[in-house]
Amino acid sequence: MDPRHSPDRPREHALSANLLARVFHQPSLIYFNAVATQLSIREAARRLDVASSAVTRQVAQLEDALGIALFLREKRRLRLSPAGEILFRHSRRLAAPIEAAVSEIELLRGVRAGSVRIAAAESVGLSFLPALIGDFGRRYPRLTLDVSIIPSAEVVQRLVDERIDIGFGFIAKPPRQVDIAFRRDVSIGAVMSPDHPLATVGKLTMAQCLEHPLAVGKPEISIREVIEPFLRAASGLTPPMVEVNSIRLLVELALGGHYAAIMTPIGAQNEIAAGRLVFKALDDGGLPTNRFGIMVRSSSSLHLAPAIFFEHAKAYFEGLSLPGAI
Repeated sequence: MDPRHSPDRPREHALSANLLARVFHQPSLIYFNAVATQLSIREAARRLDVASSAVTRQVAQLEDALGIALFLREKRRLRLSPAGEILFRHSRRLAAPIEAAVSEIELLRGVRAGSVRIAAAESVGLSFLPALIGDFGRRYPRLTLDVSIIPSAEVVQRLVDERIDIGFGFIAKPPRQVDIAFRRDVSIGAVMSPDHPLATVGKLTMAQCLEHPLAVGKPEISIREVIEPFLRAASGLTPPMVEVNSIRLLVELALGGHYAAIMTPIGAQNEIAAGRLVFKALDDGGLPTNRFGIMVRSSSSLHLAPAIFFEHAKAYFEGLSLPGAI
């Protein structure tokens, strides 16, 4: 893991079972879990309140004991090696009963303490999540929320890797390890200023949109996969187009008046409600809807704190009027 290690480490063979048992009861496994969760030595050290060098040393000790690298570095990014993925999956399952017990003991004492790891697509983080978190925080002030805003595909991957408890995002076909516990289909359309030429069109189609400057999401934004066939089919008619990797930037470009942004209304509903933007669903045949969902792992039950948040979030969205919902 650390390029400063001597060439003969980690060792070629793992320690004996008895010696490994002693290693696994040392801080190295705790430090490993922190780095595997954050995929950052610096962030793991910050959360553990220790020096980064201590984290590096403990993880290196674990790698040496096992005789195999647990992390790989790629373009300044840290990722788990195949061996690291195996160890992280099993170590999380070992730690889960203890974490659940601590949460239940705190509940017994009348203090609802614990943490919830959440990841959400940007449009959800910009729109619904602040109000949801604010309401939850007032009701459960002792629970800590760890929130990441990332692409929908990464939300799914973090759930599969057991690095988060609950995910919010858009997904068409979830892998078998992920359940969509709450789902709502929303229309794909164009967001534009009220004085944009397309704002007065009756039934809007992608062909009509392609006659005007467009703002569209890059491939890492989930909606791009849905509209890509329509863009490819009209490759000879492509208008001046700007591609961005931010839902917020799509909204801002639409507010500027020059561009119509292809997106769902989620992420722009505040501007739509205020009359600053107009949303028109696309009326193209064969254009699927985009499925929003609250996602959890299908292979395990939620601990106390995540379960409390999940029930709160589910009730929140069930009572919410989603713009563009079908």
